[in-house]
Amino acid sequence: MKTVVISVLLVTLGVTAGCARTEGEAAPAASAATVTSCGLPLTVPAPPRRALALEQNATEILLTLGLADRMAGTSYQTDPVLPELKAGYDAVPVLAKLYPNRETVLQAKPDFVYSTFTSAYATDAAGPRADLGRLNVPAYLSRFACEDPATGEAAVSFDGILAEIEEIAGIFGVPDRGARVVADQRARLAATAGAGTAGTSVLWYYSGTSTPYVAGQRGLPAAISAHLGVTNAYGDATQPWPAGSWEEIAQRNPDVIVLADLTRGGDGDSAQSKKDFLRANAVTRELDAVKNDRFVTVSGSSMDPSVRSITAAEQLAAGLKELTR
Repeated sequence: MKTVVISVLLVTLGVTAGCARTEGEAAPAASAATVTSCGLPLTVPAPPRRALALEQNATEILLTLGLADRMAGTSYQTDPVLPELKAGYDAVPVLAKLYPNRETVLQAKPDFVYSTFTSAYATDAAGPRADLGRLNVPAYLSRFACEDPATGEAAVSFDGILAEIEEIAGIFGVPDRGARVVADQRARLAATAGAGTAGTSVLWYYSGTSTPYVAGQRGLPAAISAHLGVTNAYGDATQPWPAGSWEEIAQRNPDVIVLADLTRGGDGDSAQSKKDFLRANAVTRELDAVKNDRFVTVSGSSMDPSVRSITAAEQLAAGLKELTR
């Protein structure tokens, strides 16, 4: 019986500690950047010097680009920061355990705000992006989480993730760093393409015990499944994260279960609590994947689009290889 926990770190092309400025790299350009983020035109007059990252994935994108010294704050970390980014993270002020409110955001005197989740810009969080814009604070939102889905990308894709990294690097005047990160990730993508076995059914189990939340269409797990050539057990669900039922999961009887290892402390959040539940529940303990211990564990944040996305693909590819030996 095999339970697989694979750790894959960003270790090539200088991304181990973030892309600090290298010899021969130009200093950040002082020109303005104009982009459209989820339908909202943003003008950034100069490369940001006091950026705020409102949650984990935005934080790790900025740190991977070597921008810790140009961050005025971070917040809402759901997992331990990647080890290779910890030194940079420790140098950035933490504004709030969850999302900072508008007052806290403005007190930090940001010249750029970034999030990969719409919820960061709720009225009880940082506030609407348009309101921040009227205060001359450009607020960027990931193309996969737009307030109006019609203004963004309908489904998560690796091309879209890498395009966002390049756009952020351009806004900060460090396109060379963005190019290095993207080249590294594309090489790793190429190495894992088609690494799964056709016909292998994979259930992406995110959270919940009484009601399990799993991965359907359009989210990162769907993109990873397609990239590796395996079948998403809930690939017919039109929502990215539908609520499933254990009886329905039993009918689908996936070959492998990917467990999100969440650190929130809630019921069924950690990978271990998920395993304990699946092995004890009268319905789920009869699943082939549970009886044969066919689990692969990934961090919770790696199930959302970020610099961790390729790592999650690598972890599943390695786990599938180990489980089929």
